[in-house]
Amino acid sequence: MTLLFDSFWRAVVYCLHPRVIALSFLPLLLLVGLALGLGYFYWEPAVDGVRQMLEASELLNAFLGWLQSVGMGALKTVFAPLIVIAVVTPLLVVVSLVVVAVLMAPALVSMVSERRFPRMDRLRGGSTLGSVLWSLGSVLLALVALIASVPLWLVPPLILILPPLIWGWLTYRVMAYDALALHASKAERQTLFRRHRLTLLGMGVMTGYLGAAPSLVWASGALFAAAFVVLVPVAIWIYTLVFAFSSLWFAHYCLAALDRLRAESGTAAPVEVLDPITVGWKDEPNPPPSLPIGSGAEPPRLP
Repeated sequence: MTLLFDSFWRAVVYCLHPRVIALSFLPLLLLVGLALGLGYFYWEPAVDGVRQMLEASELLNAFLGWLQSVGMGALKTVFAPLIVIAVVTPLLVVVSLVVVAVLMAPALVSMVSERRFPRMDRLRGGSTLGSVLWSLGSVLLALVALIASVPLWLVPPLILILPPLIWGWLTYRVMAYDALALHASKAERQTLFRRHRLTLLGMGVMTGYLGAAPSLVWASGALFAAAFVVLVPVAIWIYTLVFAFSSLWFAHYCLAALDRLRAESGTAAPVEVLDPITVGWKDEPNPPPSLPIGSGAEPPRLP
């Protein structure tokens, strides 16, 4: 539990690093173009199609008639857009996760490694190709689960439970692999997955719920359709920051867990832990080169 909370607060602090904030805008540019393009070509046809589907359902018509009778008939006009939003949001989240995994995760893991574990051995149990295949396989499984669970989203409590659970599982699979790909061997990665599976899954679910927060903001009022161009980029950037935080959280947790695993087996190298609060954001200077024994040279004197 100490490892969990220690990695959590470190990830929060690292999210304030200028390099992390700058990296968060790279996926944003790609996703803004994707969201605006889909919205321009498919927003009105999608809303019209959902509205026709709702009008063809006797059960939903009865529900909308009840809303009209209690003075909430205005909700009928926003019901179809909200359903489109609920369907599109998971797809944007999945794309965000893939983009973050490809563009940001390696840079963030390297940042954590350089600052906290500069002497940790890199056994390269994973590769870029392996990471891509692992991520694609996990994404496909998550998409199947999302599509299969869409009908259940019409039950009010389940739309707040099922998508975050699926996103959390996907986050756990992708981020944990990327965090360990460079430093851990395949055997070490499998051992850590086995030992910390529940904790890693819990971290993924928590970040999954964090990723669901922007969709709740979108659905908070009927003005979303008018503010689509403004809210979508903001929401996607929030998603990106959430995934950057999750990548940092998994990097801190997994690398610290790997260090402990190697310490148990007696293979861990001395690790210099750099605290981002006490040392600030500047890179630590390299230590002075050690003098060879018997060289006769005297160490530099302090002024």
